[in-house]
Amino acid sequence: LPPLDGYKCLNTGILERLNAGEIVIGDGGFVFALEKRGYVKAGPWTPEATVTHPEAGAQIVGVNCHFDPLTCVKTVKMMKEGVEKAGLKAHYMVQPLAYHTPDCNCQGFIDLPEFPFALEPRILTRWDMHQYAREAYNAGIHYIGGCCGYEPYHIRAVSEELAPERGFLPAASEKHGLWGAGLEMHTKPWVRARSRREYWENIRPASGRPKCPSLSTPESWGVTKGHSDLLQHKEATSTQEMKHVLEKQKKVKSSA
Repeated sequence: LPPLDGYKCLNTGILERLNAGEIVIGDGGFVFALEKRGYVKAGPWTPEATVTHPEAGAQIVGVNCHFDPLTCVKTVKMMKEGVEKAGLKAHYMVQPLAYHTPDCNCQGFIDLPEFPFALEPRILTRWDMHQYAREAYNAGIHYIGGCCGYEPYHIRAVSEELAPERGFLPAASEKHGLWGAGLEMHTKPWVRARSRREYWENIRPASGRPKCPSLSTPESWGVTKGHSDLLQHKEATSTQEMKHVLEKQKKVKSSA
């Protein structure tokens, strides 16, 4: 739906917008803001939760964070199957990471050794975001956003991919040419040859890091929600506690 008088739709509730058939482009901040205000509660998000308890009555079903876009889209597809099998209806939402995480285990990117300060080599390109947006829409997901790692140009790419369905381009599209069209003005002919969708859809970007592996080994400590090691502290970790953590880290790595 095209925006009326600018962005009046921002004053409309999320359910009203989805019920009206709008494709909503969001970011992780939306979910976190809802949680802070008490409208949503963190908890089980796996497909099993939806399939086992579809009668819970949620009007919007989806996933947020911890895994890459295509993994999250696949997960929402499983949720959708569970809801439909139960004869129920819901809207679907997805807000994944902006990082490639094919090597994650069940806890997601928090177990990767690069988390949280060396994840940049995993960042998705704007062209990856186009693919994600199309996959999500084709899966029947109408709230399509992002969480950790997303930058404005990522959300712009999602919006641009779905512009035909939404009826308008995002305002930021005025700042560049779609699918590299601005490269038509480049002085180098081999760069001008890249000013087309086919080139960027098929690019296989290199990392430029010859000594780095393509995949990592997640740190599987074998602890999850409820374990004493995961209790939140009010004060900084003590020297003794840090010693314990480092010893456990060494043990886990030696047994990997």
